[in-house]
Amino acid sequence: MQARPSPRLQDCRQCDRQDPLAPLRERFALDRAEIYLNGNSLGPQPVAAAGRMRRAVEQEWGRDLGRSWTRAGWSDLPRRLGARIAPLIGAGPDEVVVADSTSVNLYKVLCAAAHRARQAGRLRILAEAGGFPSDLYIARSVAEQHGMTLSFIDPRPLAAQMPADAGIVLLSHVDYRSGRLRDLAADTAAAHAGGALAVWDLAHSAGVVPVALKAAGADYAVGCSYKYLNGGPGAPAFVWAHPRHVGQDRQPLWGWRGHADPYGYLPDYVPAADIGRYQAGMPPLLSMTALACGLDIYEQAEPLGGLAQLRRKSLALSGLFMACVDPHAQALGLTRLTPAEPAQRGAQLSYRVAQGGPAIVAALAGQGVLADCRAPDVLRFAFAPLYLRHEDAWHAAQRLLQVLRGGLWREPRFGAGAP
Repeated sequence: MQARPSPRLQDCRQCDRQDPLAPLRERFALDRAEIYLNGNSLGPQPVAAAGRMRRAVEQEWGRDLGRSWTRAGWSDLPRRLGARIAPLIGAGPDEVVVADSTSVNLYKVLCAAAHRARQAGRLRILAEAGGFPSDLYIARSVAEQHGMTLSFIDPRPLAAQMPADAGIVLLSHVDYRSGRLRDLAADTAAAHAGGALAVWDLAHSAGVVPVALKAAGADYAVGCSYKYLNGGPGAPAFVWAHPRHVGQDRQPLWGWRGHADPYGYLPDYVPAADIGRYQAGMPPLLSMTALACGLDIYEQAEPLGGLAQLRRKSLALSGLFMACVDPHAQALGLTRLTPAEPAQRGAQLSYRVAQGGPAIVAALAGQGVLADCRAPDVLRFAFAPLYLRHEDAWHAAQRLLQVLRGGLWREPRFGAGAP
């Protein structure tokens, strides 16, 4: 079979000229001399964020002080932001709240799920071997606190490995290391068929992969906002619980923000009847202000094709990168970990290298391509469609090939050979 020709730069530029999402690139404060492929770790700053944060600091906090709870809408900001995230994850507008960190929110939902599972006599939590470490730490702590057992599954579909006694299944929609995308609907159905609750981590899919939590009948979900949602470092996370559960959930962190009457200052705790009960303490209002700027851009993308168009573009970008790199991968010591099939990959591509992972990333940065390495040997490239161009994917691929072919990464200045 004749090999497919490598993508041409002029064709990439033509795709960029025809890209309906192209105007959104100007909404980000990116260094135009760099290609940013690390949005799966930290999204870039929206241009509007600096001015909006300045107003929050100087006016809302500096002059209006406590009056901003009403004037600036501080009181209901966690719910309003949740309502804006909801369309990106297939939830209702009153079913998501922004609060705390992903790990804290995961602890909350796993504890709520553990209470239900124990009532049903199911004492096993399933999680993915090799899943994000913080998720596994939280799962192990919940298992120990609730007298449950933590067991592990592999990347295969859940139905092929579902035990008979599981009460909770914790899954990442997109694996942080490999970029593999799970079938959320099928795995949720398999969990339910096995008598378990399905809990999803959406950290690497929210904003770049269509998610249909409610349609799939999932039970709980959490996710961060500083990656593809571009909320800034330390931006708070979000939490969702299916409406069939939320009114009866026993969330373990009882704080004033989760009270049915948070401004009543009553001595006894009565949880809010809805997703509001998943709040605990004071919301990080300045960080939430920055997150609002990231969500603005998603709403600007809606008339340009919305999440469906974002997904098509992200797949096109990663497909272009693969078409440039994969024909040379074996000769250069690269092994792609991310499935090639669009239905099985998120917005990132991961490659295992024979040696020199951190040094290769450092050498790429020296060539204006910012990616990352999950030590010791996994290179990750994130294709965020709000601000990346087809031309960027092409240039990034060519520079990766140059770094590997020329052995640039071996130079001491890039840390090659360092412990």
